[in-house]
Amino acid sequence: MSDLPVCVQCGSAYTYQDGALYVCPECAHEWTAEDQQAAADAMQIKDANGNVLADGDTVTVIKDLKIKGSSSVVKVGTKARNIRLVDGDHDIDCKIDGIGAMKLKSEFVKKA
Repeated sequence: MSDLPVCVQCGSAYTYQDGALYVCPECAHEWTAEDQQAAADAMQIKDANGNVLADGDTVTVIKDLKIKGSSSVVKVGTKARNIRLVDGDHDIDCKIDGIGAMKLKSEFVKKA
């Protein structure tokens, strides 16, 4: 088995090494090992305290959050179980008991 990384742009497994560069034959993207590490670090989502979050974690809200389009508020200390990390404006998809499906930003939660 080859220990070459998959392409950071398209995810192809058919990469090859050309000197100090990794090259993807499918999308023609080139990157270095440092770029690979930077991309891996950038993909990590951290909570308000700097702890790395993962799918399935339980988080606690650290600030009262107004719900758009409603007069309801998510209170401090509310727990969201079994979170799912997503890309986009909001980092976390979850369900909160009594409220339903929510999208949260990781800066307003801490790992429980």
